[in-house]
Amino acid sequence: MKTYLELFLAFLKIGAFTFGGGYAMIPLIEKEVVVHKKWVHKDDIINLFAIAQSIPGAIAINTSTLIGYKVAGRRGAIAATSGVILPSFLIIIVVATFFGKIARTPTVEAIFLGINGAVVALILVAAKRMVQSAVVDGLTLMIFMGTVFSVIFTTISPVWVIILGGLIGFVSYQQIRERKNTP
Repeated sequence: MKTYLELFLAFLKIGAFTFGGGYAMIPLIEKEVVVHKKWVHKDDIINLFAIAQSIPGAIAINTSTLIGYKVAGRRGAIAATSGVILPSFLIIIVVATFFGKIARTPTVEAIFLGINGAVVALILVAAKRMVQSAVVDGLTLMIFMGTVFSVIFTTISPVWVIILGGLIGFVSYQQIRERKNTP
């Protein structure tokens, strides 16, 4: 029971103090579950983020579900997911109730300008950490550069880019493994 409450409260805190969506939550999730709680090893968190990003849904919700499941099974997944969703749910209810009355005030516009700047910074920090963890050799560097090029300069769907990156990685590392096992 204590573990479920810890998962719920940890992800409640993450959900309550992160604006800008799932990618802005990545640094907070990493700090909380790797550094503070030590639920997930530093080398494993990038894999959880990759899995969470590759399945349908919001990355923060998917990540919280995966971590909750890893820590405490199905009930842990429910506790972590509930914790990360609850603040957004409550904030949306409050905003929907009052936003029309305050949306165009200079104070609210200034607050959102500041929040937007902070969110961009958090996303850049998350991207930097993910690149540092994911680009480990020449092959992963080429996949990274090819992905950046494809997404920026072509109309190829990011879904196909992710699938192609996975296939290239799988085939390449299978070939490397076969060469190592061949006398």
